[in-house]
Formats: sequence, C-alpha cells, structure tokens
Amino acid sequence: MRRRSRVITLATALALCMPVDAPAARAAELQGPVVLTQAGRVVGHQEGPLAQFRGIPYAAPPVGRLRWRPPAAMPHWQGIRAAQEFGPRCTQRPLYADMVFRSPAPSEDCLYLNVWTSAPGLHAGRHPGEDPGMPVLVYIHGGGFVTGDGSELRYDGAALARDGIVTVTLNHRLGPFGFLAHPLLREHGGASGNYGLMDLVAALRWVHANIAAFGGDPRRVTIAGESAGSVAVSALMAAPSARGLFAGAIGESGSVLGTLPALPRGECERIGNEVVAATGATTARAMRALPAEALMAASDAARVGEYGPCIDGLFYREDPQLTFRSGRAARVPLLAGYNSQEGDYDALFGEQAPSVAGYHEALQKLFGPMAAEALAVYPGDSLPQALQSARLLMGDRFIAHSTWLWANVQAGHGIPTWAYHFERARPAPRAGGARPARLLPDGAVHSGEIEYALGNLDGNVVYAWEPGDAQLSATMRHYFAQFIRHGNPNGTGLPDWPGFATGQRLRLDVQPLAEADADAARQEFLERWIAKGGVL
Repeated sequence: MRRRSRVITLATALALCMPVDAPAARAAELQGPVVLTQAGRVVGHQEGPLAQFRGIPYAAPPVGRLRWRPPAAMPHWQGIRAAQEFGPRCTQRPLYADMVFRSPAPSEDCLYLNVWTSAPGLHAGRHPGEDPGMPVLVYIHGGGFVTGDGSELRYDGAALARDGIVTVTLNHRLGPFGFLAHPLLREHGGASGNYGLMDLVAALRWVHANIAAFGGDPRRVTIAGESAGSVAVSALMAAPSARGLFAGAIGESGSVLGTLPALPRGECERIGNEVVAATGATTARAMRALPAEALMAASDAARVGEYGPCIDGLFYREDPQLTFRSGRAARVPLLAGYNSQEGDYDALFGEQAPSVAGYHEALQKLFGPMAAEALAVYPGDSLPQALQSARLLMGDRFIAHSTWLWANVQAGHGIPTWAYHFERARPAPRAGGARPARLLPDGAVHSGEIEYALGNLDGNVVYAWEPGDAQLSATMRHYFAQFIRHGNPNGTGLPDWPGFATGQRLRLDVQPLAEADADAARQEFLERWIAKGGVL
C-alpha cells in the first residue's frame, strides 16, 4: 500500500509553515495536490481521480550565458511552486496547422515538463515489499526538431494515466537554439550542437530522480515519440549519457538510421557558420547576446530547412548507426512502426501530370543503374500501380525506411522487437464538404496515429470520428499500455502480436491483424542503395 494520507493536501496549509519567495508566491493561494521534488514543492491540479502537474522546470532556463550550453540544474525554490499551467514552448516558428498548443507564447525559457498521474505521492519512505510504483511513459513531441511542444492536445496524458501509467510530456530546445553547431561554441569537450538532445537526457534524469513522488517507478520508464520525437527516441538509445534511464522504447515513424542519419560535425558546423555569418556575430559572447528573433531571422535567411542530431565527438563519439549495427545501442524492448501514407505520389511527379512513362523516368533519374531493381520492388506497369508505388517510395524515402531499419537491426541482435503498420485513414472533417479529388484513396498520413495511440481522439475536433476509430484507439492504447507495463504489447483480449524477428508485423486498423512484413523487399533494396552511396 502507498502512504497517501498526507500526500494530497492543500497548498495553503503547507504555505503557512514555510517561507514563500517571489516565484512561488502565486502558489500560496492555490489548492491542489502537492508533491515534493528535488528542487522544491509543486502544486498541481486535481481533476477527478487524476492529478495533473504542468510546467515543472527540469533544468535552469537556457538563456543568456546558458544559451548553447548543456542544461544546468534548476536552483532550489522556497515555498510551493504553481504547476497548473503549461510552461512556454521553446522558440519556434508556427509551421503546422495541426499543432494545437495550450502553452504561452514561445520563449527561450522553455525547459518544462508535465505529469499526469492517478496516484501522486511522497514515497521517499517506502518500505521493502511495498508497491514500487506505476510504470512511466515519457513522450517526446514531433516537429522536425524545429517546432512542437509537450502541451499539444494530441499528446495529453490523461487517458494513459487513467490506465495506471504515469505520463510525462516535455519541451526541449529546438532549431538553432537546440542544434546549432559552431567552432566558437566548442567549450565543453571540444564539441557543440545536440543541446536539444542533452535537454532530453536532463529530463530523463529528472524523471529518474523525481517520478516516484508522483507514484511512478523509475525502473520502469518507457520513452516514446513520433516523427522527430521518434528519431529522438532512437538517438537516446545510441547515447551513452542516456544509458540506464529507460527500460523500453516506442518509435512512431522515424529513427537515426537509414534516410535520417546524424550529420558529421563538419556538416553541422558548415550549417552553423552560415547562420552565424548572417548575424554578424564574431565571438561566442556576441552570439549569446543576440536577440532570439535575430537568430531565428538568420536561420531563416540561411535557409536551414532541418536541424537535428550531430556526430559532435562528445554526445556522440561515433555515428549512431554504427552503435546500432554493432549491437551497442540500448538493449531494451522496442515497439516501432509507421503509417501507410507517410508520403504521397505527387512529391515524386512534382508539377508533371502523373503517368506511367513519367514514373519510369523518375525512377531512372533517382536510381540510375539500379533503376531496374527499383522497378522490381516499386512496380509501375499501370497508372494505379505507379501511383501506389510512388506513394510508397516517397513514404519510404521520407521516414518509413529509417523506422523499418531500426526495428530490423534491433530484432537482428535478438532484442525483443515488435513492428506495426498503421493503416486507418482519418474520417471526413466535421465541417463537411468534398475532399480534394485524389487519384488514390487516402491512407494513414504521417502523424495520423498519435491521437489513436494516446487515446486523444476527442481532443481533435477537426474530424468526424466514427465508432471504428474509437475501437481502434482503445485497442492501440491497450497495446501501448501493455508494452509500457511489461515490455511486451500482448495481453488478454488482444489479437496476438508476433515479434518482428518472425518476419511478421501487426496491421493496425479497426480489426488488427498479424501479417507477413510486406515491405521487407523494398526496405532491403533501399538499404543496398544507400550502402552503395545512393542518396534519397
């Protein structure tokens, strides 16, 4: 039994017996569950059986002299700190209409996390034999490492918390603030860049040190994410500094293998040089004194389309792909998959009208001497077949191949691995009206599985969800919950999900079905193409 009688209490009662400083003064009048973290007490919000804690700082604000430095420890505060509103999201541009934020305006002061739990508590005095706590999910948002945050409605942790899983979402530095590499910033071990990944490690360390106070078991932490968040999960599996901080991993579309590798330091610094040159700064001190908007404008001017992991010599001393292929990545259970429409055919044809001849020309241009081999796995004898193959190729090129390769490599090392293929297309919008005319039926688009997996269909008011969507969401959430609890997605009442080592995956639709991996031939071809120096 957990000792709960003195855990859930009023902030006002505690405020009477301890000093209150300025940052915590607002919390003195708030009521809600109070938890003691290593940096001080926080008061959250109680909603039925769930307690929510929003905007808890897991590191000091990375501003001023702390810009482009590893995250520093959050100073201890006196009194009780309010944790009832989301912290600011990290500085970013508004890029995607489907990102529905609940956080304040962007800021460099953004290293905050959020916790949903059904059993907050102070467990420092647990006795042998007591319940060790609930399993924990730490979910990392997507957004290409340039946008997104942990407040988005689709990442809300309440549904999984009701399933008995302590759920954490978080923010980490993005874009030039999180991933700029430059020779002037080689101040710690002769490396620069990867600050956003260092933030994730700091957040996991916070979870390891504090999650028991929220009813979680620090030995049963699963990290998960979608798109850039999934890439980050794989990046953490290859990072020595993150070793031992999690016991399982879930990746939804993306990894650092294959088509989305970490860049060599020279390439990262080349990009950084272009950005910094646009600012006119010539010293690290001048760079840190730049207004945030000036840095964002310089990044825009340099046309940096992507930021992400870098082989910097410190966070990574070798290419993460080598870490995985040699079997040195974290040997924890992995659940990974991707969607049926991660890309689409028009990205291959561009402004040209789709045609069989145009498809063959595009493959010849892309694959050159291996075009015939490409056509064997991406056939195009008719227009419908060419369109479907083009859709698959664009999805593989974007993100599906990297995800498949991640699962395949880990399974090949004998690590428990399960793969899925998500196939449920979203229903029609609530607003009605005809969808744009398409030459192929819609599939499951990139990021389309998030609300299903986390139980948040109701938070997305754009689509007219149907009973089948709710059924799939309940099933998918159950699989995820089982994996988080036990390191295996199978459980009572669920269709069997074979391990990927058997050559099978789970087709996720209203009626989930185990099936042979139909993508293996395509992905193995792309692996050969990249190994020969091919670029996608």
